Amino acid sequence: MKKNNDYNDLLNKSINAFLKDALKMIYRNPAMTKFILQTIPLQKKAAQKRIEHEKFGLQVPPYMIISITNRCNLQCKGCYSKAQHKPIEKEISNDKLRSVITEAKDLGISFIFLAGGEPFMRPDILDITKDFPEVIFPLFTNGLLITDEIITRLRNQKNVIPVISIEGDETNTDSRRGPGVYDYIQGNLEKIKHSGIFYGLSFTVSRTNFEALTEELFINKLITSGCQLFFFVDYIPVKEGTEDNVITDEQRTALAIILDFFRAKFPSLFVSFPGDEESFGGCLSAGQGFIHVSAEGDLEPCPFAPYSDTNLNNLSLKEALKSELFSKIRQNRTELTETKGGCALWEKRYWVKSLL
Repeated sequence: MKKNNDYNDLLNKSINAFLKDALKMIYRNPAMTKFILQTIPLQKKAAQKRIEHEKFGLQVPPYMIISITNRCNLQCKGCYSKAQHKPIEKEISNDKLRSVITEAKDLGISFIFLAGGEPFMRPDILDITKDFPEVIFPLFTNGLLITDEIITRLRNQKNVIPVISIEGDETNTDSRRGPGVYDYIQGNLEKIKHSGIFYGLSFTVSRTNFEALTEELFINKLITSGCQLFFFVDYIPVKEGTEDNVITDEQRTALAIILDFFRAKFPSLFVSFPGDEESFGGCLSAGQGFIHVSAEGDLEPCPFAPYSDTNLNNLSLKEALKSELFSKIRQNRTELTETKGGCALWEKRYWVKSLL
């Protein structure tokens, strides 16, 4: 098991390598090249802030995930957000979101992933992100609410990276997300491509779509269409009776090999979750590598572990990071070895809940 300073150093180096790899890919895009060149020194300063906080016993992760809403315009099968988060009366306010992001930036958090639900159910999120050009916001969306106006705004916010979720081909996508979704997404992807926006695609990798998602021709086609960032996320069986959708041990081993091959062959970025955590010694939740803010403002170890002993409506992010729950999870990190379900926190959810 790696010590804190070991995996923190690896995380900082991986962020720097990620940005340098991105720079090689977008050299034909002057605006994005300028943005990355400006971002690299800012990320180094953020890493230094995190190192300084660690000296005084405060664990600040480089990544934060904020589920800004639980609302969604789709009813995808096996959606972890819908399964784990009930509808709420009051979402975290824009003022509080702005305050949390300000504090995150000041603490040295480098990347803030925006998720949901469907983030564009709150299109005013772009009013907030525009004021934080030094923070990178990958925004995970189903792509259906990306209007011409949003595309125009994204062109002017290089720090916001839309990441559109699909399941592979038309059959797999429409089977999980609904009839006609694939074609509609393709239309919006064409608009995004012609706008010159740097964008990504996110796949939920299951036992049934594994072969389709890892086909070299499939990935090459998407790269030709303008995509240069890919997220491969293991399916997590958050609903009883869906365990058969989880990729097999053989598929998980094969996925790591295939993604290394893709990284060597294609001028694109490939991210695997939770697969890439293995290189850092296992689960990076609870502030070790990332934290999650729910739509209610609860600070949680991970989107797949909706347990919390702190709420950002009641205290600062800095104080919330001192969470007793987070501390207990980090102290017992050996409990969180990767499992057949992919996500160690989900597999050990009853243990995590017992820590409260």
